[in-house]
Amino acid sequence: MLRTRGRNRQLRRKRKMEERARKFAEAAHAGIDQRRKYSGEPYIVHPAAVAELVRSVPHTPEMLAAAWLHDTVEDTPVTLAEIKREFGAEVAALVEQLTDVSRPEDGNRKKRKAIDHEHTAKASAQAKTVKLADLIDNTRSIVEHDPDFAKVYLAEKVQLLDVMREGDATLWAMAAAMSTPNNKPQRAIRGGSARPGFAMRSI
Repeated sequence: MLRTRGRNRQLRRKRKMEERARKFAEAAHAGIDQRRKYSGEPYIVHPAAVAELVRSVPHTPEMLAAAWLHDTVEDTPVTLAEIKREFGAEVAALVEQLTDVSRPEDGNRKKRKAIDHEHTAKASAQAKTVKLADLIDNTRSIVEHDPDFAKVYLAEKVQLLDVMREGDATLWAMAAAMSTPNNKPQRAIRGGSARPGFAMRSI
C-alpha cells in the first residue's frame, strides 16, 4: 500500500512538472512566433520530439522538464533566473548545460562550435542524454530538408558525440547511426548500457 502511494506521488510529480514545462516553453516560443526553419511549424514541435525521445529511456522529471525548456534561454527572452524560479535549481542547471554559450562576436562558425563543444563536454550525464535527443531530432530535420548543410552539421555532430558518451547509450547509438554514411551505426562505448553514469529510473 505504501509503495503504491509512493509510486502515485512520483507519477503526479512527474506529470505536474512536465506539464508546467510544456506550457512554459510553448508560451515562450510562441511569444516570439518562433518556427521550425524548414517546415514553418510552431517551434514547440521540436521540444515535444526531444521530450518523447528522453521519455523513451531512463529519465527523471527534471530531465523531461529540461527537454521541453532546452531552447528557451538560447532562443527567447527567458532567463535562467526565471527557469530556476519556476522549476528549481536542478532544472535550471540542466537548461544552462544545454544552452550554447558562444556568441557571434566569438568568431566564425568553427570557433563558435569549439566553444560550445567544450561547454557540452563539461555537462552532466543527464544533460547529455537530453542533448542527444536534441541532436537526433535536429538531424532528422536537417538531413531531410537541407542535404548540403547536413554535410557540415553531421561532421560537427560526430565530433560532439565523442564527448557525450556519458549520456544514455541507446540515444547515443541512435545519434551515431544517423551521423555515418549509409546510416551505419558506430560501435557504442564498451560496457555501455541504457543507464548512464547517474542514478535514476523512469517513473
